[in-house]
Amino acid sequence: MMNENKTRELMDVLLPENPEEARKVLHDYDILMMRYDSAIREVRTKLQILNDELSLTQQSPISTISSRRKKTFSILEKLERQGFPITLESIEKNLHDVAGIRVICSFLDDIYNVADMLKRQDDLKVVQIKDYIKNPKANGYRSYHMIVEVPVFFSNEKHAMRVEVQIRTVAMDFWATLEHQIKYKQDIPNQDAIIEELKQCADTISRTDERMMSIREKARI
Repeated sequence: MMNENKTRELMDVLLPENPEEARKVLHDYDILMMRYDSAIREVRTKLQILNDELSLTQQSPISTISSRRKKTFSILEKLERQGFPITLESIEKNLHDVAGIRVICSFLDDIYNVADMLKRQDDLKVVQIKDYIKNPKANGYRSYHMIVEVPVFFSNEKHAMRVEVQIRTVAMDFWATLEHQIKYKQDIPNQDAIIEELKQCADTISRTDERMMSIREKARI
């Protein structure tokens, strides 16, 4: 109920009072979200093609590919939380993670191989890279983040859209999923102790990922 109330509150900020203008904003919002969905398909297709190609000659570095587009509440709440105007223009200008793709790899070096393959796509522009593997967050979070800009062709225009690509190992993803669930759960007993234990688990997972890669290299798999 709280999210529903907050969504209505934020939508009131987004929509003009004039009904005709409000309908136009909602229509334009649908168009913007369609563009993000299209951008996800463009980047996801590139990754799937790479995966198909590599599977013919070697073990593909990609285990799974998933995608999501932020929900309306998450989009508007993030604009408010970060102090940006709640407008359609502000969404596209200030939020780089409305469209998201997650790539899960088996080994650490696969992460960087996949990232390098994306960087070599001449119609993709790399806008930003955040390497939380070499520079983990304070809570232990590890992942490789890329913001890429991809051209999407429509019936009468070409539009450059941004997509966040997160690349991580299976173990990193398992940790991040649990941490996310705990982060948004209220009234957890011994929360500080749990957070510290999670941090220790993240460090253990990092060492395990490194050892697994070392074993693969020794076995020449």
